[in-house]
Amino acid sequence: MKSPLLSLPGAVPAEGADEGVAAHYGDIFREQRNLAQGTGFVDLSHRGVLTVTGQDRLAWLHLLLTQHVSALAPQEATEALVLSPNGHVEHALYLVDDGTTTWAHVEPGTQEALLGYLESMKFFYRVEVADATAEYAVVHLPAGSTAAVEGAAAVRELPYGRDLFVPRAELAELAAGYGPAAGVWAYEALRIEGHRPRLGFETDHRTIPHEVDWLRTAVHLQKGCYRGQETVARVHNLGRPPRRLVFLHLDGTEETLPPHGTQVRLATEPDGRPLGFVTSSARHHELGPIALAIVKRNVPVDAVLLAGTVPGTQDVIVPQ
Repeated sequence: MKSPLLSLPGAVPAEGADEGVAAHYGDIFREQRNLAQGTGFVDLSHRGVLTVTGQDRLAWLHLLLTQHVSALAPQEATEALVLSPNGHVEHALYLVDDGTTTWAHVEPGTQEALLGYLESMKFFYRVEVADATAEYAVVHLPAGSTAAVEGAAAVRELPYGRDLFVPRAELAELAAGYGPAAGVWAYEALRIEGHRPRLGFETDHRTIPHEVDWLRTAVHLQKGCYRGQETVARVHNLGRPPRRLVFLHLDGTEETLPPHGTQVRLATEPDGRPLGFVTSSARHHELGPIALAIVKRNVPVDAVLLAGTVPGTQDVIVPQ
């Protein structure tokens, strides 16, 4: 869906996975600084929105998701995954329950497949699942924002801000009260700085939650059985993941950022075998060029890496 906020002054459309909203509004560093200081908003209306209603909704979701949600309190935000039978990440859901409805936003374009899976698992449970993307849009307010949220149907309170589910027909009107607009490039730079993985960026068909630090935020290790739980428990209790997510401080003298998929090697072996790949990169208003990357677990944590031709030092996210 094309956002009406692309008509705002200076809006430059995003491409790829974020098509439909603005990449920026003319000044990416100002937009980042505004968000870091608690002002403005980010249009995330391209994301998918699902709702789950019915008196069994939380107990039913608890059986399907990696997170403990059977006793999820109203207005408490959480995130959860859907795994394959072999424990690989298939979907990431960002959830809140308002007491009668569970709201979730997901990566653009993934809602149809997720809805199909959820519908196939309803059985005798008293639940109704709906794709509400056409009716509701997601807007992000940064931590510290004082913007009024009364027009939102649901709100996810997070350490780094608030996600609002707002009526899509009222998006432009409500956004006018949220402050200056910031594009998804600014949002992504702060996401990378916060080491927050994103489905389809930090993940591929082989990803297990341990590799990208989702054990900390999206997986409950003491809950009952769910699809893929055997892999989660086995790797957590008996082994280590084959790969790990790292944060890279990139050389600021390079003019270009390494895009998603750029191969990562040791700086001491520029012609050596690839040890991983860049998952996300951005220019940060304070840190300069930064990136997230997936590398093999045994890559030394103090090694300087090459993201394509760009050197970078590591911050550990997932321990060896």
